Amino acid sequence: MSDSSLDSPRHQIDRIDRELVQLLNQRAQVSLEIALHKAKSGTAVFVPEREQQVLENVLAAGGGPLKPEHLRSIYREILSSSRGLQRKIRVAYLGPAATFSHQAALELFGDATDLVPVPTIRDVFLETERGGADYGVVPVENSTEGTVQFTLDSFMDTDLKACSELSLTIVQNLLARCSKEEIRTVYSHPQALAQCRRWLTTNLPGVETVQTFSTSRAAEQAAADPTGAAIATSLAADVYGLEVVEAGIQDLSNNITRFLVIGRTLPAPTDRDKTAVIVSIKDRVGALHDMMELFAREGINLSNIQSRPSRRKAWNYFFFIEMSGHSTDAAMARALGSLEQQGSEVKVLGSWPVAATE
Repeated sequence: MSDSSLDSPRHQIDRIDRELVQLLNQRAQVSLEIALHKAKSGTAVFVPEREQQVLENVLAAGGGPLKPEHLRSIYREILSSSRGLQRKIRVAYLGPAATFSHQAALELFGDATDLVPVPTIRDVFLETERGGADYGVVPVENSTEGTVQFTLDSFMDTDLKACSELSLTIVQNLLARCSKEEIRTVYSHPQALAQCRRWLTTNLPGVETVQTFSTSRAAEQAAADPTGAAIATSLAADVYGLEVVEAGIQDLSNNITRFLVIGRTLPAPTDRDKTAVIVSIKDRVGALHDMMELFAREGINLSNIQSRPSRRKAWNYFFFIEMSGHSTDAAMARALGSLEQQGSEVKVLGSWPVAATE
């Protein structure tokens, strides 16, 4: 196809782009009007249930060449820009920059957000509690490593609520400034090295591996080593000026980490929600069975249940439970109320809309 034959479709693209910009500005103007209503009513800028509804509407209107993941990516930034026009929000995440937690925060809130790295999961909670951040992003579960215990323990000591979630596929990448043949040292976090052990043995036999406290630190060290490489996120390549030598080198392709957003308010109920609670039950024969029976009686599906030491008394445990439904649903309220009547301590950790999958 000659250059002249591209003139017509390129003119079409230019015209469509002008129309898109006009429509985006119209959308932004309406968003500013919504900001005034939010300010008067005290409504938060980030409204997970509404953003989920917007994404579902967009996906339902699809059907063209753009795939759902393309539409999500585009609208992530449109929603982020709309929030930024209303009021730029601050979001704390487990740092340093270019980690998977950073990537999750970007996926959830987009670039028009002040993302604040903090040293520990507990610091994410503290920064959000004291108002240094509007929201926090914390890992809660990994498909191969299990529940993130620091997150569950931190929930015990806070009034913050989980209000949104994201499941992020963990993709490990080999980053360097040299070719694969020139690599003599690979830096990374011990967990990332373990997740890529088979690939390293097959593709870089005999190459030295050096453990670091984070994949971001590994990328930083690789950037300073002419024959060094890092196993890290693709985001780290941008941050530290590295090239992706090989993408997706993890031995397991279904390694997924789930992240929760923590804030001060609960989203309004939708027709597809999830709720997390912590329950401490009396130590007696059949207590756990009776608790499960209460939820079953109300038709509530339990998707996750984990036990943790209460830290209050030796051999005393609490249960972290995730289930279908919103904490304000009638069936949920009855089940949780019945638990309290039986002498159990119940703490609602949050409710949030389940992400659309289509």
